[in-house]
Formats: sequence, structure tokens, C-alpha cells
Amino acid sequence: MKSKGIKLLVVDDDPFNRDLLDYLLSNDGYTVQLAADGEEAWSVLESRQHSFSAILLDRMMPRLDGMGLLVRMKADRRFADIPVIFQTGIDGPSDIAAGINAGAFYYLVKPVNQEILFAIVQSAVSIFHVPDELRHAENKSDASLANMLQRSEFLLQTLFEARTLANTLSSFYPQPQKAVLGISELLINAVEHGNLAISYQEKSTLLKEGKWEGEVERRLGLPEYAEKKVEVKLERVPHQLRLSICDGGSGFDSSNYLEMSPERAFDPNGRGIAMSKMMSFDSLEYMGKGNQVVAVVNV
Repeated sequence: MKSKGIKLLVVDDDPFNRDLLDYLLSNDGYTVQLAADGEEAWSVLESRQHSFSAILLDRMMPRLDGMGLLVRMKADRRFADIPVIFQTGIDGPSDIAAGINAGAFYYLVKPVNQEILFAIVQSAVSIFHVPDELRHAENKSDASLANMLQRSEFLLQTLFEARTLANTLSSFYPQPQKAVLGISELLINAVEHGNLAISYQEKSTLLKEGKWEGEVERRLGLPEYAEKKVEVKLERVPHQLRLSICDGGSGFDSSNYLEMSPERAFDPNGRGIAMSKMMSFDSLEYMGKGNQVVAVVNV
């Protein structure tokens, strides 16, 4: 995702840290707004003069600290979906767990590493933004089309096909914009981790180096992956829409990825499944060896 035109809010009571993050992120193409504490940041948010794609938030600040602002944001539907990146010197497990439980998606430990900063901000922004090819999912669901659905089946192989199909499938859901993010995340997971066998650690490294999509394209061209497809089924059963996604991989243990985890708070990836479960579906379960997921929305 291109950083140009993307707006970020940086909240820190230390002028040096504010200016450093402003310098680094502005040079990388982002539009940066600064605030000196949580109260000032809240005033900026409430002014509705800016639309932020992510917020970098210091934990320890006067007046309203980072946790206080995060809790306030998550209680307000206008701001609840904005990814919050804590940048802090507090890295104890209990402090991290408290932030994760309050809704923080990412952590940066001061002093901030530039490459890690860029990778995590890019990941946060990509989570918040529906990709361009998915944008018309913001429109209302076509109720007549959704009511006609009984069962649809698809095969896909690439990231573009995954995003395009996510857009198509979301139109069958009562809330397309809510559904499209989760569907897209699950389909992309099936392509990259399932069919192409890109491990969790490999993706972390690729994201930090800005090479993730390039590696996906490279592997798609290799003979050992050329025939692998992701099988997708969407069906209407009484009072439910059931989405089944099955990849050609060896499977994995999904139990560690169904909830937000403090252990992965500093990683640029690893939130897609938990976010899909939390934001898009009423239930989500991986079956068998972990290469098939069933996601349900009650209708």
C-alpha cells in the first residue's frame, strides 16, 4: 500500500520523540498530525478535520495517558476501528497484555527502529484500509441477490483473485464493508501461508524488508506451487451464511492465532485471523489439520 496521502496521528509528550516520528514518517510519504498528550489527541479526533488510518500512541503521558485514550477510542464507534500502535518503554508482559486487551494492535519499544517502524505502520494501515479493488463493498448489500444464494464455489490462486473474490462474496452479506475485510484476510492467508508455504517468521521478515508481495509472486511462478488452488464455498443455510475456505497446504495449529496475543504484539503480522473473527464473523473455526476454515455470519 502506498503511503502518499495516508494520514497518521502521533501522540507523545516528549517533543524529541514527536519530531523524530514526524520526520521519519513524513519522509516516507505519510501526512502526520502531532499531539502532545491524550487530551489534545482527543480534541483532534473530535474536530473531524482529519481522517487517520493509524495512531502512534505513547503509553506514559500527563493529563490523559495512552491507555486512557485507547479505552476512550474503543468505546466510541467513530474511532474504534482505527489501529493503535503503542510506542513505549514499558515492555513488561502484564503491561503488553493490558494494552492488547484494551484493543491495541501493535507495540513499538523505544528507541524506535526505523525499519520496524515502517513495517508496523504499513501493516496497521493495510488492516484499516480496504484495498482499492474492494472499495465498492462499501455499498449496501443487494438483498434480492443475497436471498437467491444457495451455494457458490470458486477456485483462486493469486492475491488479486483473493481480493477480487472477497469483494464479490461480501455483496451477499448484510454488512458488506464489515464482511470484506475478514473474507479478504482469510483468502490471502490461504494463498500465502497455505498454498505457498510462507511461514509466520518468513512473512515478518519479508514485511520488514518490503518484499512480501514480491515473494508471493515469485513463489506463484515456481513449479511446486503452480497447480495449487484455494477452494472457496459460500452457502446459505437456515439463518446463516457459511463460508468455507480450503487451501492445498499442510495445515497449522490455529489455536494461537484466534485471539490477539501479547507474544506477537511487536510483530508486523499475525493479526488477520483474530481480527476476522472479531470484526467480520459471528464464529470462525479451523477444521482438521488446519487447512480449512469455516466462518459463519448469522442472518
